[in-house]
Amino acid sequence: MFSTIAVPSGKANPHRREVSAVPESEVLRRRNEELEKELKKSIEREEKMKEELQKTWDRLRVAEEAEERLCSQLGELEAEAVDQARAYRTRVINLMDQLSLAQKLLESASISR
Repeated sequence: MFSTIAVPSGKANPHRREVSAVPESEVLRRRNEELEKELKKSIEREEKMKEELQKTWDRLRVAEEAEERLCSQLGELEAEAVDQARAYRTRVINLMDQLSLAQKLLESASISR
């Protein structure tokens, strides 16, 4: 049950075409080899893409961890800034009170003379 496919021979006279019979099984074998090569290349590309995806995933994880650390540090800095602002305000109010008291003392001293 061999079927054959006619393939023109390249050695023939250009005006006369020789036809050699190639069994269908040989054609299928060659096609199968081609498909296997394509499959192998496809699998290699897929593996490469998986590796690239994993590397990208790792970089994303590192970036997210860095973002979390930065947010934490920013929160700590904001809390420290609020504490410093409160301390500064308290110091300014104390200085204003001292200045006011000094002014009153000066006024009372100038009145009593």
